[in-house]
Amino acid sequence: MKILRYLTRDILTHMLAVSFVLLVVIFSGRFVKYLAEAAVGDLAADILLPVMFFRLPGFLELIVPLGLFIGILMAYGRLYVESEMVVLSACGVSPSRLAAYTMVSAGLVTLLVALLSLVVTPLGAARSAELLQDPASSQGLQSLAAGRFQTRRHSGIVSYAESVSPDTGIMHSVFLSQRNDSADGGSAMVVTVAEEGEIKMDPESGARYLELRNGYRYEGTPGRLDYRVVQFARFGELIPEPQGGIRTAAAVDGRPTRELLNSELPQDIAALYWRLSLPIMVPIVALIALCLSRTDHRRGRYIKMAPAFLVYLLYLMLLANARSAVEEGESGVLGGFIGVHLLFLALGLGMLHGGNLTARWKYWRRLRAKA
Repeated sequence: MKILRYLTRDILTHMLAVSFVLLVVIFSGRFVKYLAEAAVGDLAADILLPVMFFRLPGFLELIVPLGLFIGILMAYGRLYVESEMVVLSACGVSPSRLAAYTMVSAGLVTLLVALLSLVVTPLGAARSAELLQDPASSQGLQSLAAGRFQTRRHSGIVSYAESVSPDTGIMHSVFLSQRNDSADGGSAMVVTVAEEGEIKMDPESGARYLELRNGYRYEGTPGRLDYRVVQFARFGELIPEPQGGIRTAAAVDGRPTRELLNSELPQDIAALYWRLSLPIMVPIVALIALCLSRTDHRRGRYIKMAPAFLVYLLYLMLLANARSAVEEGESGVLGGFIGVHLLFLALGLGMLHGGNLTARWKYWRRLRAKA
């Protein structure tokens, strides 16, 4: 038990330190990126921190397995360099027993990642989507600030609303103006006025639309008389999202796991197995890290960091490709997610017992040569 407590404490200490550093780096990068959206009017600054807080579990479910992976490499690498692994081996701690000890730490992390991916992250994504869909919490075309003209930098749309209802988010006396390229190579002006407008969201695609009601749309080139006037009772326009923006998360990410269990849509099935794959990945990468941590005094504890990162990234990329294939109907779950997990599990078991099999093979070859 003392060896188990010693190894578990060492692994978890390294994991927490690595995970904290990774979280600070990734969270800071995302925060700066989203802060740029708020600076140009695509997002209200007052909801930025709450949205980032709700997105935090989604960061942790990917950071914690990587932190455990690096933590095992660093913890066991130190034991190999300082010859503590030699002492443990001399005391009867075999590679299989060492793997069993490692699975205790991996089991604790698996429970944490399962809680995050199956429960906490979907809940946080749903709350984040509620904030981002609230017209009173956005800027630009997402919601027009009452009594003020606004210009969207990406599209050049000038917008105005006389008033915005604080309870319903309905905008009154809406004005929109933008320039479009005409067929003859000129620049046409499009002006839209409406009695009221509201932000609507497509529940299937997650796309947001600006719905205007009871208004007119004027399109033409300034200085000409060939203007086109369209009267409408209801008019909808897609709100473009910047690539990699804070609103680019899929709508399925905010759906509870119990709803995905009863769905037969490819997107829901892919999202469900992606959530299940994250905790399943934890013990497998822990086993791989255990095998890759073997080193000695001359090579040092960081010699296998680069190939270990490549193996981990390959694992994650194959899972992401499997999710895309299942969403598009190109692959089944067995050939996608389960196949990837079995592949890396076989890799870990092969590296764990490969040395023993090689030694036994050489031993039998020597016996046959003597015979």
